[in-house]
Amino acid sequence: MNFRLLPIALTILFSYGFSTLNSLSNKNTTTTVQTDIPVYNFDELEPLLYTDSKKTYIINFWAMWCGPCIKELPHFQEYQKNNPDVEIIFVSLDFPKDIESRLKPFLKKKGITSKVVLLDDPDSNTWINKIDPNWSGAIPFTIIFNNKERSFHERAFESAIDIEKEVLKTINK
Repeated sequence: MNFRLLPIALTILFSYGFSTLNSLSNKNTTTTVQTDIPVYNFDELEPLLYTDSKKTYIINFWAMWCGPCIKELPHFQEYQKNNPDVEIIFVSLDFPKDIESRLKPFLKKKGITSKVVLLDDPDSNTWINKIDPNWSGAIPFTIIFNNKERSFHERAFESAIDIEKEVLKTINK
């Protein structure tokens, strides 16, 4: 190694900063993260839970404070990448006050590009039963559906293949 270049390399590193240098080296891996996260009450969210089309939808209820939810997010992103015809919507149960300071930075850090909405409705005892009377309210909770079939999953998915199996099982009933 040519140690005479070390001071020049260190000068460049500290002049640009580590984050700038890192972003320059990763310029081909840009991720488009949603900039506007709508906040819905249940009445506003409910139409997203149904469809008249044959298109498959996956609705995932989650929160940043839920370990199993965070663990499965990359599996949904991988599934979405391989199945662009399926629409995934993440329904965050976090606080609206945290959208700018915590939620958006979290989504960017995790590379979440699917649609995200935030459900802010304190009457969870009512809306949980409207979604699925068998749902205990625990998250993660996922609904897979099209205009003919619907399935509910009160568990974390272990992989994109796990999601694929459940989608196929649901839409091929």
